[in-house]
Amino acid sequence: MRTFPTFVFTILLLLALTPMCGSQESAQPAANTPVASSAGSTMQERDPRYQLTASDVFDLDFRFQPEFNQTLTVQPDGFVTLRDVGDLHVAGLTVPQLSALLDKKYSTILNSPVITVVLKDFQKPRILVGGEVNRPGAFDLRSDVTAAEAVQLAGGFTTAAKHSEVLLFRKTMNEWMEVKKLDVKSMLKKGDLHEDVHLRPGDMLFVPKNKLSKVSGFLPRASVGALFNPLHF
Repeated sequence: MRTFPTFVFTILLLLALTPMCGSQESAQPAANTPVASSAGSTMQERDPRYQLTASDVFDLDFRFQPEFNQTLTVQPDGFVTLRDVGDLHVAGLTVPQLSALLDKKYSTILNSPVITVVLKDFQKPRILVGGEVNRPGAFDLRSDVTAAEAVQLAGGFTTAAKHSEVLLFRKTMNEWMEVKKLDVKSMLKKGDLHEDVHLRPGDMLFVPKNKLSKVSGFLPRASVGALFNPLHF
């Protein structure tokens, strides 16, 4: 696992957050941009379904029209090209959502199609842990892992860690990341892990060294990317 100086993460985080904290408008999604109705409920969601992304490969099996069977790869722009139907944007869809959309599309040319979607190749679920941990880096999400457990996977806190202000970044839409501040110190001290968040693929944890200024509930993904890009995963 590649290790990076923790002060680099802190500096990049402060640089990324400074313009956000200075403008209330820039720290909020646009008025016509949908946001999660409850940060707590969003963060605590369990067993989320996998969402298709670029380079994923899946098979379409037509039970009664096998001549339409096909293997598709999600393009970098999120589209696939369906036989006799045309282009369809599938990135961000779960398998059940894709199945329902395919039924609708193919019902225009086939009588009661029965289509099975089988994922063949997809991105391995991973999380990132950076900042004041002993082994910052990317980790495969092979089981149900909470934020506190992820810190342990990264070698635990360093002596300079700010345990009470661990930041969790989670994608909510194309251009925004939801930010939640976790008081892991209080959780462990009280032995109460009810507020310990269950992580999802793509989640990023950052353990700061010094107390940070107030962080908005949402940040542009570009700002978060600037923080974690030095990991080069």
